[in-house]
Amino acid sequence: MPDAASHLPFFFGSISRSEAEEHLKLAGMGDGLFLLRQCLRSLGGYVLSMVFNLQFYHYPIERQMNGTYAIAGGKAHCGPEELCEFYSKDADGLCCTLRKPCTRPSGVEPESGIFDNMRDNMVREYIRQTWKLEGDALEQAIISQAPQVEKLIATTAHESMAWYHSNISREEAERRLYSGAQPDGKFLLRQRKENSTYALSLVYGKTVYHYRIDQDKSGKYSIPEGTKFDTLWQLVEYLKLKADGLIYNLKECCPNPSTPTGTVAPVLPAHPSMSVHRQFSSLNADGYTPEPIGTGKSRVLPMDTSVYESPYSDPEELKDKKLFLKRDHLMIDEVELGSGNFGCVKKGVYKMRKKQIDVAIKVLKSNNEKAVKDEMMKEAEIMHQLDNPYIVRMIGVCEAESLMLIMEMASGGPLNKYLSSKKDEIPMSNIVELMHQVAIGMKYLEEKNFVHRDLAARNVLLVNQHYAKISDFGLSKALGADDSYYKARTAGKWPLKWYAPECILYHKFSSKSDVWSYGVTMWEAFSYGQKPYKKMKGPEVMSFIEQGKRMESPADCPPEIYSLMQQCWTFKWEDRPGFVTVETLIRSYYYSIAAKTEKGSNLEDKTSAAFP
Repeated sequence: MPDAASHLPFFFGSISRSEAEEHLKLAGMGDGLFLLRQCLRSLGGYVLSMVFNLQFYHYPIERQMNGTYAIAGGKAHCGPEELCEFYSKDADGLCCTLRKPCTRPSGVEPESGIFDNMRDNMVREYIRQTWKLEGDALEQAIISQAPQVEKLIATTAHESMAWYHSNISREEAERRLYSGAQPDGKFLLRQRKENSTYALSLVYGKTVYHYRIDQDKSGKYSIPEGTKFDTLWQLVEYLKLKADGLIYNLKECCPNPSTPTGTVAPVLPAHPSMSVHRQFSSLNADGYTPEPIGTGKSRVLPMDTSVYESPYSDPEELKDKKLFLKRDHLMIDEVELGSGNFGCVKKGVYKMRKKQIDVAIKVLKSNNEKAVKDEMMKEAEIMHQLDNPYIVRMIGVCEAESLMLIMEMASGGPLNKYLSSKKDEIPMSNIVELMHQVAIGMKYLEEKNFVHRDLAARNVLLVNQHYAKISDFGLSKALGADDSYYKARTAGKWPLKWYAPECILYHKFSSKSDVWSYGVTMWEAFSYGQKPYKKMKGPEVMSFIEQGKRMESPADCPPEIYSLMQQCWTFKWEDRPGFVTVETLIRSYYYSIAAKTEKGSNLEDKTSAAFP
């Protein structure tokens, strides 16, 4: 999970107070000069370090329980970037306004902290073991589930540290510390046998001192009367820099003899068979927060549905993966899910080697001409190559009474219709979640060099309220490895209101033009299914865009989301962000609001543009 501030040029990562001051000295010590760094005290927090009257000031920024960020006594903001932007206009209790960022030298990345170096592997192992996922499904689960898992992992990370000696007595701790050299600051952390609390044992002047570690009602750890921390490893890292009540600051780790040197084994929470909902229900973390145990309500996550995992996740199924399917493996229901000029979509069941799966069957009208059939086969061939949890997967084609495309089932129907019918029930945080999933799917297409060419809310189908899939690849084109865009020969019947200027003017299509369409799709979603550009005709839309005009923000749409829409609507395609950037931006915003429980946010999200 990327840090919410990692994209900021003035973010230095995990550096100490003295290192921050050195950077500010080198940058000139002007009033209002500032930088941002990770906070060792609070998980996910920051410190704003700045200069005024040749003095240094350091302001801790805490990530609140609802996912927002605030300096003590100050206003809450959606993210660290928004917070810094606010204080550049209004000092609001700081020594002065932020005037000039102290930026990292060219080519220098933010300094990663001890947990940053462990986190990715630990999150990966936890998700792999919890949901038994591999390959692309695992990668997508890591992207979508990292915020829920991170705090769970962080609170157990100390168990992977060499200085953690688990449940040993005071006498055993002293024996281990006296073994070998006894330099001042040699230390270990242990679990106390008496009551499962923790203690820090430290050598100074050849004597071992023992310090109790308290844990308050909110779960924060501290040496008595000392600074409080979210996790034990943060407390240890801080005490390496500053004694803060100890007789001496921590220096040399006394390694646990049972911890292999140089390895960090992922420590998973107890009871691995426990429902993931039960594990998450105890967290006030930056992720999904299901209803409490016993309410009868449980948040349905994408990976809890049968269509999250690929139908071909079993290697035996993959061996037999063919484009053309046998008719006797297909059972068609008379229930019609929808219809169009091509024919209709029916519900069905497809029998695989070891299981049966629900499918949607696109049935072509028998009287359709050859050109329509050829287009349908092109769609099938394209979709058959794609396998991603946030894209409707093509199972195959069946030629029998009619030509039929067999696809995964997404029974919730089109996003625009769903939202317009449930406007009073769906909070905006839910829409952010769904549009983040669409961004993940589009990033996958971009990586595979596919251009969708028809991304719109009508072509985003829902598996359930919290799980979206991109569909309808009828206009899609695969680009060559070195091609940046596809040039259509004729205009044809195109959805102009969703098309970027270069599509309409020059018939050029690329992943960047899909980004423009994604912006329009976002507008549809956040306006709860309204039609874009009101009653304008296609040529009027083009004139509107060329004049530098853009659709106004939907009512109550978060300003961060509308800002992303506007970036998607950058006129020149070469200046427009790609889906890697788009997905990162909406993911960062989604993480910043994801801590709100659905129960608590149903009303608040509808009335607040900033998700406080």
